[in-house]
Amino acid sequence: MHACRLLFLMLFLNSVPSAVFAQTDTTVSDQRAVELRGTVTAERAWWDLQRYDLKIEVDPEARTIEGTNEITFIPVSPGRRLQIDLQAPLQIEWVKVGERELKFVREGNAYFVEFDNDLKVGTASSIIVKYGGQPIVAENPPWSGGVSWQKDIKGNHFIATSCQGIGASVWWPNKDHGYDEPDRGMSIQVTVPEDLVAVSNGRLKQKLHDQKNQTRTFLWEVTNPINNYGVNMNIGNYVNFSETFSGEGGDLDVDYWVLDHQRETAQKHFKEAPRTLRAFEHWFGPYPFYEDSYKLVVVPYLGMEHQSSVTYGNGFKNGYRGRDLSATGVGLKFDFIIVHESGHEWFGNNISMKDGADMWIHESFTNYSENLFVEYHFTEKEAQDYVLGCRKLVKNDQPIIGEYNVNGRGSSGDMYYKGGNMLHSIRHTINDDKKWRSILRGLNKKFRHQTVGTKKIESYISQESGIDFGLFFDQYLRTTKIPVLRYQIDGNRLEYQYQNVVPGYDYPLRVRINGEVVSIKPTEGMQELRRNEAIKTFEVDRNFFIDSKAR
Repeated sequence: MHACRLLFLMLFLNSVPSAVFAQTDTTVSDQRAVELRGTVTAERAWWDLQRYDLKIEVDPEARTIEGTNEITFIPVSPGRRLQIDLQAPLQIEWVKVGERELKFVREGNAYFVEFDNDLKVGTASSIIVKYGGQPIVAENPPWSGGVSWQKDIKGNHFIATSCQGIGASVWWPNKDHGYDEPDRGMSIQVTVPEDLVAVSNGRLKQKLHDQKNQTRTFLWEVTNPINNYGVNMNIGNYVNFSETFSGEGGDLDVDYWVLDHQRETAQKHFKEAPRTLRAFEHWFGPYPFYEDSYKLVVVPYLGMEHQSSVTYGNGFKNGYRGRDLSATGVGLKFDFIIVHESGHEWFGNNISMKDGADMWIHESFTNYSENLFVEYHFTEKEAQDYVLGCRKLVKNDQPIIGEYNVNGRGSSGDMYYKGGNMLHSIRHTINDDKKWRSILRGLNKKFRHQTVGTKKIESYISQESGIDFGLFFDQYLRTTKIPVLRYQIDGNRLEYQYQNVVPGYDYPLRVRINGEVVSIKPTEGMQELRRNEAIKTFEVDRNFFIDSKAR
């Protein structure tokens, strides 16, 4: 949208009578804002999202977005008042069914669209939402998201979106809650100045050049369900190269979109991508989005897990910005961003959380995927060194699972490193690697393209392992306490018990006594083990995430 068009839009919105738009409640209390953003409101619950068709025009100079989003849905219960989310300063201009304009009211960042009558249950309907303005600028992407309006080293516009946490409604109107994804996918059509390229999710279906307006339009098609924050828009002086990955699901198209001056470096460094896919297909099952392809897209921030459009800004270096998070040397054997963000294709994009409080489903499993990548391509010992080396980053300052219905999350750090070590401990508690791998693959098959809550994941792992891990999850996800094994050695006698645990916690451990591996099952009560010889050395297997202290 050019500056003059933006000025016209602002004057137009200010001059239209309030009876048309009824946008009277532009500010709301903090509590009400949290409710509108974080809960499945009555105005969200009655309709099931089917598809988005997003069409936008981006003006890099004015830093504006203007466009429409057609939202197709099926009523699952009678309803006539529908909630659409769009964050200020962007504004909805009108909402239509066909050529008929609907009334709506605005409450903070929520817009409530009014139909004349209850819509027929089970029959698909659609609305078109027209919107525009200057979106929120990302202050510290991807952690503090929005739109990044940058320039590359050659002075070309370099633009990207990142919206995990803040929400996709920061740049386009949608049903901005994780519980409901579009069952039939979406299209993303982006019009940009003719010297730029727009890259988004899915496959590039059409590219049009408008010589008169000096623009190019790129139409991308996503066939699978997609979480809102996984939708992205990237604009720059991109060039493309590609390859084919022969995987469990057949031939997968792998595309790379980089700035023109990065091509040679990227062609060498991005060899990390197919070996990442190879490792994760081994552990988690087939890549979940063969129909939509796999892409790595260079962006002006660190990177994120945008579905089928993984964004990358790690500077073509191994490690995390060149650092080894584990401080073991292992973290420099791979590119953290390619491995971690690609792992999200299985946990985060294939299996998605219903509520932000359950973000551990995304981040704990994906943190653990780094360890599995190392084990697949290097050694089991190095994999263990890596995941255990990251324990030093655990803070235990707040529970991993946060408060529900507030668009919140638990400890931003501990859902990574503590969560990854929790899963590593579960694996060693099961003590059957074949079964553990089948559980990881089974999760991705059982909950393929679904949104889930924590309890479903917990129940599946318990059921398939044959071990009730309910108290285990309570300990690590819902408290900040790490189990402590207190022990005392007296000659040939070992006394031991759990402390700092939730009531009833009694999971087994492997320990070494005089170099011999022994299985014990501590409880909160003191237990005793006698040996035929004096106990000279005692240590807990390092793969169990507990503390041990002699009395």
